[in-house]
Amino acid sequence: MKEMKLDRKTRYTRKVLADSLIELMKDKPFIKITIKELCEKADINRTTFYAHYHDQDDLLQQIEEETLGYIEDMLNKYDNKRSKQEILEMVKEIFGFIASNSSSLQVLLSENGDIGFQKKLFRRFVFKEQVMKYFSEAPIKEENKEYWYIYAINGTIGLVQHWLKHNMPIPIAELASIVVNVSPVL
Repeated sequence: MKEMKLDRKTRYTRKVLADSLIELMKDKPFIKITIKELCEKADINRTTFYAHYHDQDDLLQQIEEETLGYIEDMLNKYDNKRSKQEILEMVKEIFGFIASNSSSLQVLLSENGDIGFQKKLFRRFVFKEQVMKYFSEAPIKEENKEYWYIYAINGTIGLVQHWLKHNMPIPIAELASIVVNVSPVL
């Protein structure tokens, strides 16, 4: 019973810290956020913070890794999917996750976020086997495939950043359709 309470308390504390960091990052760059102001925003003391994280970089890294993990899990569900409709469904599901977590993802992908997150996001997709499979079957010259691939990944990340920054003005299905229809693979 006590262990379950501790787990719930730990989850709550970590959520409050993560939410507080995201809120602070809406107004200022991550590198200018101190542990003191983070603790004040979360209404916890520094000892509690250090019981969970080494520093604010550790907290941000855990938020980013959790986010990347969710997206990667969604991609893994679509292993061996090739049809345009299956790919469209995968993209819609990922964009649905992004929309559901738009307040944090908008900040993580903004100029106040960590550029390292965007690089991690890019690297996770660049080396994702099923994403590479789609491009291996593209009807384009072999020596140009890498360029199309990088263009598609960077373009998609840029499109999502723009979509989030402007409060998601078009529906998820329409955005997913744009991404899927721009690809030379499909």
